[in-house]
Amino acid sequence: MKFVKILFLAIGISTFGQTGVDNQLAAYNFPKIKSSITMPVTIPLSELSNMINASVKDLVYQDDSYTDNNNDQFKVKVWKTRPIRLVGGTSQNLLIEVPLKIWAEKGIGTLGVYTYQNTTFETVMSFNTTVTFKNNWTITTNTQPNGFRWVSKPVLDYGRIQIPITSIVEKSLKEQQEKFCKTIDQQMATQLNFQQYALMAWNTFLQPFNISEEYNTWLKVSPVGVNITPLKFYGNQINATLGVDIYSETFTGNKPSASSPVTSVANFNSTPTVADKFILQTTANIPFTEASNMARKTFLNKEFDVRDSKVKVTDIRVYGVDDRVVIEAQTDGYIKGTSIISGIPVYDETKRKIVLSETKFKLKTTNILQKTASLLFQGKIVKMIEEEYGIPTQELEETSRKSIEEAFNKEYYKGLKMNGKVFNLKPSKILLSNTGITAVIDTNASLKLLVNGF
Repeated sequence: MKFVKILFLAIGISTFGQTGVDNQLAAYNFPKIKSSITMPVTIPLSELSNMINASVKDLVYQDDSYTDNNNDQFKVKVWKTRPIRLVGGTSQNLLIEVPLKIWAEKGIGTLGVYTYQNTTFETVMSFNTTVTFKNNWTITTNTQPNGFRWVSKPVLDYGRIQIPITSIVEKSLKEQQEKFCKTIDQQMATQLNFQQYALMAWNTFLQPFNISEEYNTWLKVSPVGVNITPLKFYGNQINATLGVDIYSETFTGNKPSASSPVTSVANFNSTPTVADKFILQTTANIPFTEASNMARKTFLNKEFDVRDSKVKVTDIRVYGVDDRVVIEAQTDGYIKGTSIISGIPVYDETKRKIVLSETKFKLKTTNILQKTASLLFQGKIVKMIEEEYGIPTQELEETSRKSIEEAFNKEYYKGLKMNGKVFNLKPSKILLSNTGITAVIDTNASLKLLVNGF
C-alpha cells in the first residue's frame, strides 16, 4: 500500500501566484515558514480484504491420507468459496469471516476392510484481529480464532446408516484455524509496513520542485514531524487523522540545493485529536521593480492643483527602507522637487490590496518659496497616494485558490484520491527585503485522503 507516500505529497501541493519576478530576486531568500497540514485518512476495509484474499489461495487445506492422525481413515479438502470479509469492531479490532466449502471422506470398517463415503458441506470460519499502529510506521496484529458457523453440517450417508462427522471435522479445522491466525498476522505485518513508504516520501520532498516555469519559482517543503490520532474502526472503514509539521521555503532563479537525504524516518507522535482543518502558509513576492511599474501606471503625468497652479508627476519609483515602503515622486510645475512618502505596508481586505499605513512625508526642493506651500501640497499628494496607490492581490488570491483546489482534488497514484476545499485565502503579513515585498499567505482548507482501488 502506498497511502503514506501520498500523505507527504499532499504537504507540498499548495501553489500560489507570482507577479513580475525578475532576475533581481535570484539572490533573495524568502522566509522559512513553519506550518502544518491536517489530513483525515480513510482506508476502506475492502482494501485490506483484497490484500488478504490475494494472499490466501482458494484451496486452504488438504489432507490426502487415510492413515495419518492414528489411522483416522479420513480425508479432507477445504476451499474458500467467497472472498474473505472484514468488519470493523469497536476496540481497534477487525472481525474476519472466511466462508469455506469442505469435502470430506470417511472410511468405516474393521480388520483393514473399509467402506468409504464422502460428503460436501459449508461453514464460516471467524477470527478476531486486534490492530496496533506503532509509531515506527509498522502495524502489528494479533489474530485469535472466533469459532465456526455451520452453513450445512457434515453427514456421511451409508444408506441405512448416517454418521455425523462434525466433531472430526471441527478438530481438524480448529488446528488449521490456529495456523491460519499466524498466516493472517504474517501477511498483515508484511503488507502493512509503511516504513519504506514514509522514507521514500520524506526524501522525495527534500527535493525542491518547480511551481512556476514562467517565473522560475521553486517550492521546497521539509517535513519535520508527523502527529497521528489513534485508528478508529467502523463497519466498513478505518479512519485516522494526520497532522504534518512542515517548513515551506520559496526560491526564485536557480534551483536551490536539496537537503541531505535521510536513511530512516523519524517516529510519528501519537495524539488524541487533530483539528479537521488546517492553515498552510506560503509566500508570494512583488519586486520593487514591479511595484514601481504599478505606481507609474497610476501616477505618471498626473496633475493636481496647488494654489491655482499645476503640479505634475514626472517620475516615480518604489523601494524599501527598513520596515517601510518608500514612494519617491518627481514633480514639476508649481512644486518642483522630490516628494518622499513612506509607510508601513499592510493588507487591506476590503480593497484586496497591499496599501500604506502610518505614512510620513518629506519634500526635497531648492526653492524656499515652494517649501512654504509644502503643507498644502503634502495633504494632497499623501491623500492621493493613500487612496489610489496599492498593490492588488485579488488576482493572486483567486489564482492561488483555484490552483490549490485543483491540486487538492486529484488522484496522484492509482487508488489514492484526495478531496479538498479552500475556505479562505488571504495575505496575513507583509515582509520587506532590499529587492521586494513578500506577502505571507494564509490558506484555510480541509483535505481528505481516500485509499481505494488497489
